[in-house]
Amino acid sequence: MAQNNEVREARKRYVRKRQTVVFGICGVVLVAALVASLLVFFHVGGLGEVKSAAVEANYGRTAPCVSPAADGSKPKYPENRAVTVRVLNGTKFTGFANAVGQALENREFVVQGVDNYDSAKVERTQIVFGKNAIVQAYTIASNFPDAQLVMDDREDKLVDIILGATFKDLEETDQLPKTGSEIPNVEGCKPADQLTNVPKTPEHTPVG
Repeated sequence: MAQNNEVREARKRYVRKRQTVVFGICGVVLVAALVASLLVFFHVGGLGEVKSAAVEANYGRTAPCVSPAADGSKPKYPENRAVTVRVLNGTKFTGFANAVGQALENREFVVQGVDNYDSAKVERTQIVFGKNAIVQAYTIASNFPDAQLVMDDREDKLVDIILGATFKDLEETDQLPKTGSEIPNVEGCKPADQLTNVPKTPEHTPVG
């Protein structure tokens, strides 16, 4: 009988020892998991961060550089009233071009007209212009946080704004460059005469 009691006690001690080992291992695993979760949550050492693709200059399209003036001085932002634009709605939202056109008029840009673009599925807003309106294009582009500069073969100075789905709102006026300040070139730009195979200009009323 005494022997049976000793066996039972020995078995109990063995079971308690096993439980202690198992619980100890589980505790270590849980602590390690908690530490790992905290490291990821707080992005320690870059853990858990999603790397977004870098946005290419001018959203992957080569823009023309702003050429120096005849006297060699750097080009400067003109007054808004010296820039004539046409606003085209490239989205499915009715009245979009009218609203943006009115907002640009309030900023003293000359709005030649508003209309629908020939596609309602434009993704990125485009500022379309010719080689003789690069300064004007850069000026209007400063009002659009995510617009792409696109040069076509027009000879006049009308600048088309084709509104895309990514457009949310115009840049705040206190964030805009001052009239008369120097215009910085878009990164990766090329001289206008080096841009070949530019798109054909759509029909429009020329602006001198």
